Amino acid sequence: MQSTPLAVLLAVLSVASSRAANWPSWRGPNANQVSPESKFPLSWSWSEKGPSTNILWRTELPEPGNSSPVVWGDRVFLTQAREDGARRSLMCFDRKSGRLAWEQGVAFAGEDPRHETNPHCAASPVTDGSIVVASFASAGIAAYGFDGKRLWLTDLGPQRHNWGQGSSPVIHGDVVLVYHGPGKDSALYALDKASGIVRWKTAIPEEQPSERFDGFAGKSDGMLGSFSTPLVVRANKGARPGTDEVVIPASNRLLAFSPADGRRLWWSEGMNPLVYTSASFGEGKVLAMGGYFGSTILVEPGGDGDVTGKRLLWERRAKKHRIGSPILLNGHAYLSTTDGFGQCIHLASGKMMWEERLPSSGADGATWSSMTLAGDRLYVVNRSGDTLVVRASPRFEKLAANPVGELSNSTLAMSDGQLFLRTHKALYGIAEASPASR
Repeated sequence: MQSTPLAVLLAVLSVASSRAANWPSWRGPNANQVSPESKFPLSWSWSEKGPSTNILWRTELPEPGNSSPVVWGDRVFLTQAREDGARRSLMCFDRKSGRLAWEQGVAFAGEDPRHETNPHCAASPVTDGSIVVASFASAGIAAYGFDGKRLWLTDLGPQRHNWGQGSSPVIHGDVVLVYHGPGKDSALYALDKASGIVRWKTAIPEEQPSERFDGFAGKSDGMLGSFSTPLVVRANKGARPGTDEVVIPASNRLLAFSPADGRRLWWSEGMNPLVYTSASFGEGKVLAMGGYFGSTILVEPGGDGDVTGKRLLWERRAKKHRIGSPILLNGHAYLSTTDGFGQCIHLASGKMMWEERLPSSGADGATWSSMTLAGDRLYVVNRSGDTLVVRASPRFEKLAANPVGELSNSTLAMSDGQLFLRTHKALYGIAEASPASR
């Protein structure tokens, strides 16, 4: 039957709506922590002793974890360590009920080190609707079908760092990009999405700088490396307009590679040697931030070779420690610092527009999660289990504080009007009490 223009339009809108409802990685559908939707709950609460508000379901988890949930269709996926990493698994939940649909994983007999605050399986999964990929660090990179059947498992060798691991895999076209680090054998890999076979590998060495200003001078053991997740950006200027680049902040420098063969394209000196945040992309610019008293670098992609002298902004030493990655919006960067402050920075000048302590219902107001954006609302979770909602504006405005009373180091997933929160005790589905679509 021949389609009418209206039918074609409706079909396109239907597909776009379906795609918009997914949150396929911890950074969302466009890897920028921004939802294409705007209608999500502003307020909710949960208590074992009293009534809860806007909590659709709560599902207990077997052990603590720092990874974030991802969502595709009616499925929610989460990585989970059991027996302190002796088994590393991927869990699949029904998004409407929170019921566990299946759990699959791998056993690991080794003894990977980690920080006491960073349980194994800290990397979040990623999906494209056909497969789900999870990084189990030294136990391998595993891909599963939506039915729970394992499709492949690729061993990249040991991934050992005193503080564990946190870099999540990324699906780009027909490859899975994996930063297998930090540690002495840190490298960026491209795996064939269908088979898990290594297509290319590029070593990213970790080097002790001549000077350290982050409090770790003279302490080389475990005090180097990046926990960043690779970011694919499109260069619209420079040496390769219209081409993709894989950007990752590493020890001492910001690096960009070709996703086709792993060739290094450009780099900027000036990162500090210990990096927790991932690079962010917006408005044609890449923003990268270090960890403890870390440097800030703003550059345009598309460079060739050493672009250190072409940085748009460089701050050598930040005042605060950062784990969460920033959001770029309307010429500003929004982020939360580890000690529980929210910040808005004017990108063109580096001026701090506001820096405000985010309230906490518990003793720990620190934030390890990254902000997410829906409409003009920024959502960020602190370690007391509060989700703070503030206005995305150069003028600070707090909109809500939503406690659940459980430690969380994870980033919210946002999909089809529903929020998904992972704490060290449970996975939550959060939605308006009686949404019209349910």
